[in-house]
Amino acid sequence: MAKSDLPFGSEFSPSQIELPRVLEFANEHGGDWRAFEEAVRIAYFDSHLDTDDYNRRKLANNTKLGAIAYGIIDRDANLTDFGRLLYDARGDEALLYDELAKHILLNLRGTTLVQCVQDMHAGGEAVDLVKLREWMAERGINFPRGGKHPSMMRLWLEKAGVFAPKSWRVSQDRLHALLGVTYEEIEVLSKLSAEQRAFLKTLANMGGTGPYASNDIEKLANATYGIRFNEKNLPKSVLYPLQTAGFITLVRATKGGGAKPFQVTPTDKMRAEVIVPLLMQVEEQVNSDLRPFLQRPLADILAELPSKDRHVAGLALESLVIKLMRILDLTYVGTRLRGIATGGAEVDVIFETARLVYSRWQVQCKNTGQVSLDDVAKEVGLTHLLKSNVIVMASTGEIGTAARGYANKVMGDSNLCIVMMDRTDIDAIEKNPSVIIDVFNREARHAMKLKALEL
Repeated sequence: MAKSDLPFGSEFSPSQIELPRVLEFANEHGGDWRAFEEAVRIAYFDSHLDTDDYNRRKLANNTKLGAIAYGIIDRDANLTDFGRLLYDARGDEALLYDELAKHILLNLRGTTLVQCVQDMHAGGEAVDLVKLREWMAERGINFPRGGKHPSMMRLWLEKAGVFAPKSWRVSQDRLHALLGVTYEEIEVLSKLSAEQRAFLKTLANMGGTGPYASNDIEKLANATYGIRFNEKNLPKSVLYPLQTAGFITLVRATKGGGAKPFQVTPTDKMRAEVIVPLLMQVEEQVNSDLRPFLQRPLADILAELPSKDRHVAGLALESLVIKLMRILDLTYVGTRLRGIATGGAEVDVIFETARLVYSRWQVQCKNTGQVSLDDVAKEVGLTHLLKSNVIVMASTGEIGTAARGYANKVMGDSNLCIVMMDRTDIDAIEKNPSVIIDVFNREARHAMKLKALEL
């Protein structure tokens, strides 16, 4: 079984155990994990008359494993430093659960879970464990199929008021109270560039109140994280955005000759114990560029498709296609891909799937009156660089006759499949997103006819 990125929590939740009492068991039996498990078994699982003694001991073992996964005890049931902090707070339940919630949010990917849930709400998606596992996996965070890891985490965060009772609704006020930064500021951290994140982490780790010379922070960030900065562009690309976000203040140095560096002072929200763990969670997430698309409700996307602003309508079409490809359970790779892999040309979206056989899907969104032969030819040429198997041409206009003829010729002479979606298809999908299945089945049957073998 693959290792979970979220802590194991089976039989370690506030619905099954009392944390203050379990902490007392660890304080009493630390160093003797068998005695710790026995105390847990007698307290919480001996009443399970529907199972045998072996399984009751197994349940107690799961409680121990959960406490280990949450960083409260070690393998011998000794309290860790964090566990000792909780033990000392056990008489004040509000403080106890606040400390546990901060630990979950900062050190156990709890903030990533909260952001994922918020994105699901924003996108109009109901939150359940199956969907949550898919959405978390898109961020590179995995837990076992059928695992209840997020539910156990939610229950502990609920004790601190981060989640509403028996709900996935997030209290942004409680997040702010626990972390000292608002949810909006956490979102800002999620959108920082690699250079901005490295600069901020370096400043946080330096400690103290400053001020520090910007070039000194830059050198240390380069040595620590291997990030190369454009010295001439540092104010515009790093310093000014971080000041606008409220993490630093800047004063231009006045002494000495030559170009003078800025003096950088961290603001009150620049606490290393909060900022660094949050940035580390941001950095381990993959496909961060997908989040803005997932956060958009389908109704908003559809409302912008007819916009006379070509940029707005183009982004709406791109967002719609991404949502449709996810309905087909394809795996997102990247958007607006441009570089060596594409010879400098731009591809709107790339998806992949490994169901039965591997295939790569190359998607081009055209917010134009008509898709031309040249539009299709460009995508066909890119398949040799991207090693794509499927091209999807999605247009708010028409697919030109010459474009369709060329696509048919390519499909007849190669293993490529070219899917054409025009305005009529988009209109039908707007009314019922499941129509995407009918569109792709139609295109698959068409390709099959073109590729029919003469036996």
